[in-house]
This record gives sequence, structure tokens and C-alpha cells, in this order.
Amino acid sequence: MRCFDKVIRGRLVLKNKVVDGEIGIDKEKIAYIAANGETLEGDTILDFGKSYVFPGMIDEHVHCFSNPEEGFVPTSAAAAVGGVTTFFDMPYDRPHPINSVEIFKDKVKRMEGQSYVDICLWSTIAKQDGTDQILPLAEAGAVAFKMSTFETDPFRFPRIPDPEILKAMNLIKNTGLVAAFHSENDDIIFSMIDEYKKENKVYPRAHMETRPPVTETSAILKLLEFAYWTGVDLHIVHVSHPRSLELIKQFQQQGVHVTCETCYPYLLLDVHDLEKFGPKSKMNPPVRYPEDVKKMWEHLEKGTIDFISSDHSPWGLEQKDIGNENIFKAASGLPGVEIIVPLMFDSGVASGRLTPIEFANLMSTHAAEIFKVPNKGLIAEGYDADFTVIDPEQVTKIDKDKLHSKVKLTPFHGKECRGKVISTIVRGTVVYNGKEIAVQQGYGKFVAGAAAKQSVTK
Repeated sequence: MRCFDKVIRGRLVLKNKVVDGEIGIDKEKIAYIAANGETLEGDTILDFGKSYVFPGMIDEHVHCFSNPEEGFVPTSAAAAVGGVTTFFDMPYDRPHPINSVEIFKDKVKRMEGQSYVDICLWSTIAKQDGTDQILPLAEAGAVAFKMSTFETDPFRFPRIPDPEILKAMNLIKNTGLVAAFHSENDDIIFSMIDEYKKENKVYPRAHMETRPPVTETSAILKLLEFAYWTGVDLHIVHVSHPRSLELIKQFQQQGVHVTCETCYPYLLLDVHDLEKFGPKSKMNPPVRYPEDVKKMWEHLEKGTIDFISSDHSPWGLEQKDIGNENIFKAASGLPGVEIIVPLMFDSGVASGRLTPIEFANLMSTHAAEIFKVPNKGLIAEGYDADFTVIDPEQVTKIDKDKLHSKVKLTPFHGKECRGKVISTIVRGTVVYNGKEIAVQQGYGKFVAGAAAKQSVTK
């Protein structure tokens, strides 16, 4: 009988079924799947009993360097402990966004020796005259391009003018990669914020009131029409409102290739949490009304939402202005890469709202498929041996003080989640054993995007 480098036993969540089975691993890849009672031999055997063995979870929306005090080391540690085997790092780094091939290659080099898990890198473009970098960035290994219709910062996180968006879409289409957007109408938002400030309406709820649903839907509608005429693969990040999903579905029916994600806070928090927790629950777009959350879940269960991300944005207490009574002074964003998997397993699988296969699709498979990430997102022969093992009988208690991010901040502090990540496995190696990180910094690798001609690490 063939002997594998390693054998994993457990309740395997495959593409179309969940079976008690075994996986044979050779040279970091899935070499064989035994789903018919067959027993495999291996130099090392990991038997997880009745725990779920999912394809390695993928979080495609992570910000390592918006807060330069964070970076690859704590973020990848948080990912490993949270069951995330691959994450995509966003391009809005401080002090310089990833909008040129030289800066991109430098970031890849900086990653070497730092990450515990595998990482893909987003790129972006400058506000003006930046589209000439699109093809070089794609060839260098960018996984996709992120742009914004809202100006968070004129240099680091700019609003891209419409003519540049159209030009970028046409160029990105030729690379085969995805054009993704933060979609908010900043003309309306900044006008409303100015009015609220003048009236001293700076309470927590004002963050949502100055970003009503039309500020999201109007921006998305423009992008959908642009995608209709350019034919680009469009992706809308962090959708917060069901009306946005309805518009996306309409354009899909018209032949537009558009996908979307939501983030865990839009499924688990609402405006009352913004009132309760203030800056701890502030993100862009804002959390919405309870009835909107209910409809977001309905869309999730119907398959309108392609996958769920964290939008991990680890701002410190100074930037979040905890205790400050002016919500507009607080930075937007929450840490989440470490807690998204237990939170969503609890609210989805453990609650009976999602099957294990649906959970795998929303947390891994669909992201890998949409962004064409090679060999990730499925338990299938030839794929990377990436697994997230969850024991449904154990409990995860979220403790802000134990988060591996440098930011000890979350509105979910103290929450008990049904299900616990007991092993995170990247390319056949256990990087987290349920108690501690089990590899050295640098085990994680850069994963080049689908348009890369060659690895930029060589």
C-alpha cells in the first residue's frame, strides 16, 4: 500500500458532499482522497475524529499596513489562530499605496520571512495617470485591483475619477483579473457630514445617518453600468445593504460579470450596536438597521452573496478615539481576521442556517474561484493541502486581550461561539495546533495572481 507523507482523517467537507474520510498528502499537495472507507498509511497521521476538515479558509479583504504598527507578523498570526490559511492584503498601505510595480515587488520582498500563512497581494492605481501600471502589476503577481469611488485619503486611498475608472476597467479586462471597488458616493456623504457637524450631531448613530443606503447603491449602480460597457469582471467589496444585492442581481441577469462580498459585521451587528459600542463598531459602509441585517441573511442563504470577508482594519485606540463623543473623529474599521471563522461558523453552521458545504463556499471556495487563485479553496487532488479543522463540540470565547493583532479591540469581546478551530494546516504543515502557533515566521508564502508571468520572489 502506498505510504503518504501525511494522512489526515476527519469529516471531510468536499465540493459536493461531507464524508468521513482520509486525505493523503505528498509534497504539500493533496495526493489522494479516500471517501469510501479506505484506510491510508502515512509517515504522520492526524486523526481529527468527527471534527470538520474544511478547505483552508480564505479572507480576501485584509489591511495589514493601513496601520503601519500592524504588518505581516501579527496579522498572519491572527489568521493562523483564526483558521485562515490564505489572506489577500489590501493595497492601501501607509505611507505609500501599492500602485506601482516597484512598490509591489518591494512588498513581496518585505513579506519574506514574516508570514505564518500564505498571502496574495492586491494592487491599486494612482488617482491620475496610474493606469500604465496595470499590466506590469498583473504580470508581477497582483491578485486583483482595488479602487474606490470614495476618497478616504487623496493619496493613499483616493477616489478614482470616472474617466480613469473606465480606462482602468478596459485594461484590467485584458489581464483577466478582477476590478474591485469600495463603492460609496462621497459627494453625498461629505455634504451630510458637514451638515451634521454644523448642527453638532456627532453621536455614534450619526455615522450611519450620514451614509444612508443611497450612498452605496448609487455608487454601485454607476460601476455596474461601467462594467456593462467594458465587459470587465467587476467585484463589489463589503456590501452592507440588501438593495445593493438586488441591483447586482439585476445586472447579472443582463450578462454583467459581477460578484460581491459582505463582511461579518453586516450579518452580526446593526445600528443599535453602533449606538452601544460607538467607534468599536464603526466601519465603512456603516452597519445598518436590524431589518436590513435580516434581509442580508436571506440573500446569503439564497446565494446572492458570493462570499464573506473580514475587512480586517486594525486601528489602535488612539485612532479609534475610544470614549470620544464625536463619532466622526474615530477611524473606520474593525479587526476581524482572527474571529471571522468562529463567528460565522457559530451563526451559520451551528445555528443551522448554513450547511458545511455552503460555509466552505462562502469562506473559501468562491473567493479562490472568483480571483482565480491557483490550487486553493477546495479539498481536491492536486490542490494545496490547506485545511481548517473545526470541532463543532468545542466553544470559542472571544477575548479581546488574547487577540494576536496588536489591536485589542472588538465589539464581540466575551461572546461564546459554538465551534473551535483546532488545527490550521497550510500546504500540509500544521501552523496552528489549537493551542499555539506551530511554525516559524516565514513559513507562509507569497501566492502570485493568475496573470503573473513569473514569481517576483526569484
